[in-house]
Amino acid sequence: MADLKSLNELGQSIWYDNIRRALLESGEFEKMFKSGVTGVTSNPSIFEKAIAGSSDYDQMLDPLLAAGLPVKKIYETLAIEDIQRTADLLRTIYSDTDGKDGFVSIEVSPELANDTDGTIAEARRLYAEVDRPNVMIKVPVTRAGIPAIETLIGEGINVNVTLIFAMASYEEAAEAYIKGLEAFDRRGGDLRCVSSVASFFVSRVDTAVDRALDEKGAESLQGKIAVANAKVAYARFKEIFSGERWEVLAEKGAWVQRPLWASTSTKNPAYADTLYVDSLIGPDTVNTVPPATLEAFIDHGTIARTLEHDVEAAEAEIQQLSDLGIDLSDITDELLREGVDAFAKSFRTMLASIEGKRRDAHEG
Repeated sequence: MADLKSLNELGQSIWYDNIRRALLESGEFEKMFKSGVTGVTSNPSIFEKAIAGSSDYDQMLDPLLAAGLPVKKIYETLAIEDIQRTADLLRTIYSDTDGKDGFVSIEVSPELANDTDGTIAEARRLYAEVDRPNVMIKVPVTRAGIPAIETLIGEGINVNVTLIFAMASYEEAAEAYIKGLEAFDRRGGDLRCVSSVASFFVSRVDTAVDRALDEKGAESLQGKIAVANAKVAYARFKEIFSGERWEVLAEKGAWVQRPLWASTSTKNPAYADTLYVDSLIGPDTVNTVPPATLEAFIDHGTIARTLEHDVEAAEAEIQQLSDLGIDLSDITDELLREGVDAFAKSFRTMLASIEGKRRDAHEG
């Protein structure tokens, strides 16, 4: 059995990549937080499953539907209440870590992924409506998302930078965070009160790269590139958050923008079901795990500092991809587009489900 609190002692936070009303009503979240889970992430796909795929919200939907509210407003009413209640449960962790941990995330509409001004406006509104210091607003690392991230951090709004696949995107996200902190500092803001994570989506990289490797007949690299990409990114994280420029901010209480490993369920049954947890343990990181992966890790995961092992080998594996004529940047660019589209589809499906419940109520 893996003890999550031992993992916390190595400097890694485990967050739960799932949210639904039943977890709040049953007390399951409280049990998790006592056992070493220290945060929660959500996304449009998670809320689609929670709201459209369960009966958890049916009783609460009735008065909202009867009031004739727009479907997006109904969704936000339900989601924000879940986020607020989760933030309240995590508030002790947030306080005990002086604001480093204990966050819950909610995402701006994925349909705003290519709209900087729209993203900023919605992020401001969500942050104000949730009204909790330990909420993070998720913003995708698109061309439009990067300036939005800088602006929001500059206003003291916590940001979970999401859908990172590529090193170049990560570096842009880190720069936006640092610039935002510098702007917030110039405005007299307390740097201890703003935080961010940079969410790398891991397993999807292997899924895409493995297909390309299969076409090249280079099976020896399959199942290795996602972890290698994360290890190289972590080495870059340590370089970025050091040196004179960063130390000026750190001395004023700024937190590093922790790398967060997302999409950590193993898609290929040939790989270990805890691959993307066991292999990515290191200080100042977060791993947000879906339910089945958390259960598997607690049951038979291995707790050890693995993230900094064999970084040179990881770099060599990525170089081998290039030598084979496989462009990792092209793959990660496509993964970002697919990720934005998938979340937008889930968002629309969820709204359509709420509208369908309204029609059913009228017909009934």
